[in-house]
Amino acid sequence: MSASLQAIRGMNDVLPAETPFWQWLEAEVRSLLAAYGYGEIRLPIVEPTALFERSIGGTTDIVEKEMYTFADRNGDSLTLRPEGTAGCVRAGLQHGLFHNQTQRLWYLGPMFRHERPQKGRYRQFHQIGVEAFGMEGPDIDAELILMTARLWRRLGLEDLRLEINSLGGTAARSEYRNELASYFSAHEACLDDDSRRRLLLNPLRILDSKNPDLNEVIAGAPPFDAFMDTESADHFAALKAMLEANGVACTVNPRLVRGLDYYGRTVFEWITDQLGAQGTVCAGGRYDGLVEQFGGRATPAVGFAMGIERLIALLQARGSAAVAAGLPQVYLATVGADAAAALGLAEQLRDAHPRLRILTHCGGGSLKSQLKRADRSGAGHALILGAEELAAGTVAIKPLRGQGEQQTLPRGALDAFLDAL
Repeated sequence: MSASLQAIRGMNDVLPAETPFWQWLEAEVRSLLAAYGYGEIRLPIVEPTALFERSIGGTTDIVEKEMYTFADRNGDSLTLRPEGTAGCVRAGLQHGLFHNQTQRLWYLGPMFRHERPQKGRYRQFHQIGVEAFGMEGPDIDAELILMTARLWRRLGLEDLRLEINSLGGTAARSEYRNELASYFSAHEACLDDDSRRRLLLNPLRILDSKNPDLNEVIAGAPPFDAFMDTESADHFAALKAMLEANGVACTVNPRLVRGLDYYGRTVFEWITDQLGAQGTVCAGGRYDGLVEQFGGRATPAVGFAMGIERLIALLQARGSAAVAAGLPQVYLATVGADAAAALGLAEQLRDAHPRLRILTHCGGGSLKSQLKRADRSGAGHALILGAEELAAGTVAIKPLRGQGEQQTLPRGALDAFLDAL
């Protein structure tokens, strides 16, 4: 195939063999969020470029290097969304969701960043985002973290560790930035080009550098503890106590700052060692000033986003019920029977068993070839409808995964057999 007809680099097709993992994960997340009282909001993929410049921060890598930005036919600057929080805040303000209200919202969909593609990091990637507005106490921070911990248990994912930190209030962060600027200026010869640029724009983000050559100089940076305001310190202490009381282990990482400028106070990440360099599968924190920054009233807010591709990679690595959830349970083969009768039987079975996953053979062929297709489909059983079975009002059932011998049942007894599946 011509290179011009290939998918864009870093933007991947999700093939039928993979979609059961996606569908299963999304269904589990939907169920869990509904149980916690979160409502789904569906947001545009394209937003005004200014939305992200104001929220994420003009000095971040996302805005400076990674956004897909273009002018439309009216000359307006538009951007494919690189993250979901800014659009969620914009929608909340536009539709009056925050005025004297609390909101628990979630969304799902593709995001776009022009990064160097690698395992677990793509130019079109998918996130599940969860946002809570109007609640300032640490209890809502704790609820979000407890909810993610429950999700890992439901998905059967182990070996995820939680790291948390507090970035304090606005005044404390400003004072700390000045201290960091002095420290890193004294060590400027040790910094890479990216960190020198950050030194001029936002020295706090040097702590977020992934360059291993900077580990030593970053480790020597002054800690934030001395600058933490009392209110933020109390908030953080209460959060840690709530997590401990509910059996969620965590590690305080004083270098955890996240890559977006709108964060303050609580930040957290769930991390795995099973995905190489791209080990963060879920991350978030507080952004209490963002609604006001967009022109609304001061509104406390906290949220997180999960990378679907990274969670799928973990599910695939360990095996998962998602595979079975996407496969047909039965495969209907027909030999010598009228095709219309076979399709009619399939429709009757779907009427009687709405959740039955049944794949009907189409296109003819010998029984042997049909059973080969049945086996490749992943179905547990083949239903065989031949001329004899049709005349006798029976159906033959052949186990495909070693669950016993082939048997023939009257049509009336077939329902009970399928119910047991």
